[in-house]
Amino acid sequence: MKNPRYLVDGLYTADPSAHVFNGKLYIYPSHDIESGIPENDNGDHFDMRDYHVFSMDDIDGEVTDHGVVLDVQDVPWAGRQMWDTDVAHKNGKYYLYFPVKDKTDIFRIGVAVSDKPEGPFVPEKHPITGSYSIDPAVFEDEDGQHYMYFGGLWGGQLQRYRNNKAQECGSEPADDESSLPARVVKMSDDLLEFSEEPKSLVILDENGEPLKAGDHDRRFFEASWMHKYNGKYYFSYSTGNTHLLCYAVGDSPYGPFTYKGVILTPVVGWTTHHSICEFKGKWYLFHHDSKPSGGKTWLRSMKVTELEYNEDGSIKTIDGMAD
Repeated sequence: MKNPRYLVDGLYTADPSAHVFNGKLYIYPSHDIESGIPENDNGDHFDMRDYHVFSMDDIDGEVTDHGVVLDVQDVPWAGRQMWDTDVAHKNGKYYLYFPVKDKTDIFRIGVAVSDKPEGPFVPEKHPITGSYSIDPAVFEDEDGQHYMYFGGLWGGQLQRYRNNKAQECGSEPADDESSLPARVVKMSDDLLEFSEEPKSLVILDENGEPLKAGDHDRRFFEASWMHKYNGKYYFSYSTGNTHLLCYAVGDSPYGPFTYKGVILTPVVGWTTHHSICEFKGKWYLFHHDSKPSGGKTWLRSMKVTELEYNEDGSIKTIDGMAD
């Protein structure tokens, strides 16, 4: 698969999180809708209200839509905006993690549970204690431990927090200060809570210094993902307003990570979210763009393309505008 493939017609999907469960590929995206809300930097026009699950037996095969598996009305504490989600598996249970604004318009991260990877999922009565911001991605390491990576600037509210505490007037650092990092936290054994305080995920430049807030081509903005390749941990993310997917490599799930390069150049639309997954011996990048909707950034379509590595472990950059 050298050319990207759109996966779903008939509804708009974004932020695809891909996993292999029981030999099949499952994809957990956001579900974009047209709500009529004008665009703004807070992302109010991304007014998603439910999640679908999709599955595939082969990367070129038919895509099955398993329908709505969780609706915002099912979540007792939720207010609005169900954004980027992810799913983890342990002991025959599947855990769907989702960010949604609570009744006071503050993003929290919730969890819903199912006996099947395709759902439906039943939400817990409360958000994860100590959770905040957006874009949860859960990585299972080879020792069975699970780690959540999360955070997003601007509409994702990460700039409102320092040391896991909300600030009365939170804002981004100055350009010459260290950039705001994503967060990483080990999950509890039952995968329903954090087992510790979230930690900063530091990305270093080629000189071993943390990336600066003004380094918009490399600094973290949102869309965390973690995968492991040849014993190394690959943290990938979006730079947001510069529209790149980048990655950094480390020796621990906590980091630190050293910036290595660009995975995907800008796509049609504002920016993109992604996941990276190995399936039947090949690696794939799942992401989205707004080309099918004519460039409407809030009406996106998920797609997949093959991901390739160089011999030194670096990732070959993919053209975001390629057909």
